[in-house]
Amino acid sequence: MREPITLTDENLHDIMAAQRPILVLVTNGDGLRGDFRVAFGKQAEEDNQFIYARLDPSRNPEAAKLFQAGEKPLLVGWYCGEEVVRRSRPWGSDLPLALEALSRSAAERGLVQPGQAADAVGKEEKVMDVVLSKPVAVTDATFEAEVLNSDLPVLVDFWAEWCGPCRMVGPILDKLAGEFAGKIKIAKVDTDANPGLSQAFQIRSIPNLMVVKNRTIIFNQPGALPEAAMRNLVEQAIAIEIPPREAEPKQ
Repeated sequence: MREPITLTDENLHDIMAAQRPILVLVTNGDGLRGDFRVAFGKQAEEDNQFIYARLDPSRNPEAAKLFQAGEKPLLVGWYCGEEVVRRSRPWGSDLPLALEALSRSAAERGLVQPGQAADAVGKEEKVMDVVLSKPVAVTDATFEAEVLNSDLPVLVDFWAEWCGPCRMVGPILDKLAGEFAGKIKIAKVDTDANPGLSQAFQIRSIPNLMVVKNRTIIFNQPGALPEAAMRNLVEQAIAIEIPPREAEPKQ
């Protein structure tokens, strides 16, 4: 399995001098969307055309200075000593857009043919469709990244394998995840496997549906809902305006 290169102050200049386009994910892990992290890793595994690298700016100040990195996650496309594209707090559509920009730059210099660039972008769009059009399994460990730090509103389904009504809700959520892909994230929390979340949110009856937007709980109710009611809930979650809230400082 091929993984992104770890970019450091020590290997910075050698890697950046390579005659291939480089896509650098600058983050210490805080605030990075889980779906983007998965898509970036999968693209690095499958793509031999570009270099994929990760950089922890807190441990590599020289490299952080080069990319003018702040506290928020950053995606930077770099080619022939120049910054081609930059996306702060990258999500969903940012990865294929960055790949397209790098592909155009490489094609202009004769590194790849335009058709190859289009194939690479189309391939990545398919990856993102898979990631964003299906419910995401969330755990005690990933809840903050997947739900609280999500740029999209998140409909969270607290469920368990033994729960009959949960099995009725599941297919509806699968359908809505595809129907509203890119507009809302559907997350599923197995309450048996993740007691920390169940305790934190006082989940006493399942299924329990919760909607989180900009780190704010805007809906929380036990019991199964019919498809029409859940679709209405999703539409309201997308439409409602909630001012962004900053993450609470870690103790």
